[in-house]
Amino acid sequence: MSVQRSCRIARLSRAAYYRPPRSRLERDAPVIAALNAVVERHPRHGLWKCVDRLRAKGHPWNWKRIHRVYRALGLNLPRRTKRRIPARLRQSLEAPAVLNSTWALDFMTDTLYGGRQFRTLNVIDEGNREALAIEIAISIPSIRVIRVMEELVAVHGKPAALRVDNGPELTAEAFVEWCRTQEIDIRYIQPGKPDQNAYIERFNRGYRQDDYNSERPHDSLGRVPPLTFLPRPTSTREYSFNLST
Repeated sequence: MSVQRSCRIARLSRAAYYRPPRSRLERDAPVIAALNAVVERHPRHGLWKCVDRLRAKGHPWNWKRIHRVYRALGLNLPRRTKRRIPARLRQSLEAPAVLNSTWALDFMTDTLYGGRQFRTLNVIDEGNREALAIEIAISIPSIRVIRVMEELVAVHGKPAALRVDNGPELTAEAFVEWCRTQEIDIRYIQPGKPDQNAYIERFNRGYRQDDYNSERPHDSLGRVPPLTFLPRPTSTREYSFNLST
């Protein structure tokens, strides 16, 4: 059968018959570029949000073609976005013997006998290494961190700065805004540098001792307990840990 007759039967123009075939990747290149641009700017958008944005920009493709390309790119699969941590300046580990100059915060995780994990939020005053609070709970979001800090400020007064790592609870907008309102400086350590928060890291290793504040000697304090080295004048009682859940 001749090409002319075959094209007539198949209702295909001879120009299309003789045109060299193009790969699907080449044909869909504009769709791929447009979809990648939308997803890069709006990584949480699904298919229909992407379709609406492409139509708003005047692209003529129908949703079926966009859906095919969307699936070919693997955009229908869950996308794990890496949390971006801004660059941090190295903070000098200076701890003058002054109360409420800098408080250090850190989280610890442990497991109950039943296998369930829990967390503790530890807070110390770097001026005398005194443990101000140990908050224990299954979950400690930024709102609970703020509540603990408000209780400590009401008892001990406001610190000039907080030394913390880059955990999501301590970089949350609510926590940052609270510190800004209270005029408390946040000194974030560099990612992967726990030595820049050495005082609280050392506390984490031995805080399970009940006599930490009043009896346990500290080499860095001249081999005396925190409350002997620099007692807190706002109270005459021994400070106990906050073990509320």
